[in-house]
Amino acid sequence: MPRNLDLTALRSFVAVADSGGVTRAAGYLNITQSAVSMQIKRLEESLDVELLERSGRGVSLTSNGEQLVSYARRMLNLNDEAIDRLTAHDFGGEITLGVPHDIVYPHVPEILRRFNAAFPRVRVNLVSSYSRALLNQFARGQFTMILTTEQSHPEAAEVLSEKPLVWIGAKGGSCWRQRPLRFGSGRQCMFRAAGIRAMEKCGITWELAVESESDRTIEATVRADLAIALMLEGTEPPFLERIEHNGNLPDLPSYSINLYVYELARGRAEDALVELVREAYRSDALTASSPRPSQSSVAA
Repeated sequence: MPRNLDLTALRSFVAVADSGGVTRAAGYLNITQSAVSMQIKRLEESLDVELLERSGRGVSLTSNGEQLVSYARRMLNLNDEAIDRLTAHDFGGEITLGVPHDIVYPHVPEILRRFNAAFPRVRVNLVSSYSRALLNQFARGQFTMILTTEQSHPEAAEVLSEKPLVWIGAKGGSCWRQRPLRFGSGRQCMFRAAGIRAMEKCGITWELAVESESDRTIEATVRADLAIALMLEGTEPPFLERIEHNGNLPDLPSYSINLYVYELARGRAEDALVELVREAYRSDALTASSPRPSQSSVAA
């Protein structure tokens, strides 16, 4: 009698093999760790072989596991291809997208609108947080894809755009001329340390005017011309503006907008969302590659 491999168990096995652990695989599959472990155990029992070597540092494939994983990927790909081909008109499911607070605008709303038009039955769960928190959660398999703002270009990330950090203030505001300089920043903001280093390097006295986890609170304080803040060029809301300080504030570094995609979650809908994200930032990347005039040094 023919024997059949359990595709659900194979999917858990491939998830563990690709992610390097049961915890992250469970996060991606949206099931419990015990369920993943049970499926792997049933798969091993049905084949009467050990597929994983378990140690304090995690799990790795046995020689039998290495043989099975290539078959498993091919079987799952054929399964997913058949389902996609026969149900392409009716895609469903959920994609979890993480985006830092400061780059939700201007691109993300339009990306989501266009994606919803193409895949109306796929729910995109948008989570806004800080880059550090998003990276930690992504490492645990809690996101399908994330955007981050970082000074580095990690190998695991695709660089979408490079933008300079700029000083932002109220429209027509003047508090940026005052000393000590009143500065507003979130506690976990990736840009906070860069701004403080720049001010201290140039000998500018400063004080923290507002410290909050809420971007709304910081924006309200800046809009009232009670503080200035830091944002990537082009991401400032319409009621704030870039400060033309003519060298009276320090120069700031550039940051990359990076894209991380959980490869285990790739499918037609996910690939379409990735392409919409790339398209949105393509013009930014071209602009960033053009020569930029250098700012004058900080006035003494």
